[in-house]
Amino acid sequence: MALSVLPLDLARWDESVRDCLVLPVFRDDRPLRGAAGLVDWRLCGKLSRLLKSERASANAGETLMLPPGRRLKFKRLMWFGLGDAKGYTDDRFRKDLKWIAGVVKNAGVSDWVLQAPGRASGLIGARRAVEIILEDEQLVEQPVTLLEDPAGQKDIAELLRSQR
Repeated sequence: MALSVLPLDLARWDESVRDCLVLPVFRDDRPLRGAAGLVDWRLCGKLSRLLKSERASANAGETLMLPPGRRLKFKRLMWFGLGDAKGYTDDRFRKDLKWIAGVVKNAGVSDWVLQAPGRASGLIGARRAVEIILEDEQLVEQPVTLLEDPAGQKDIAELLRSQR
């Protein structure tokens, strides 16, 4: 499984066209944080309006495919509801990531970008998220690019260097 990292910075996302941006969202994360918050801003509040109108809830198991509009360089957006953030564990991270990767694969997505579940809320560290991904090659079978803040990028780079 190939793993790469992009900065959590919209200007950098625009530098390369990708097939799909995956947005894992907790039901109790308001306002939207991390990648979902940046996408909401770029789409002029579209994700917030979906929540307010109850067309999206972020309940566990919810999936939506959304058009990216003209302001994002992705062909499609996929929203994954994760339910409540309370009690988020490594096991739940594994379960959520396996589910997300399965849906993405079944949708025929080959080139996807993801902010790992729980990262925007600080419920799981960048290093720990990558350790879990690398522990189980079955967890994410196809290549994925992670969106990460500068501190997380540094932690991931150190981990990957130590594993060489």
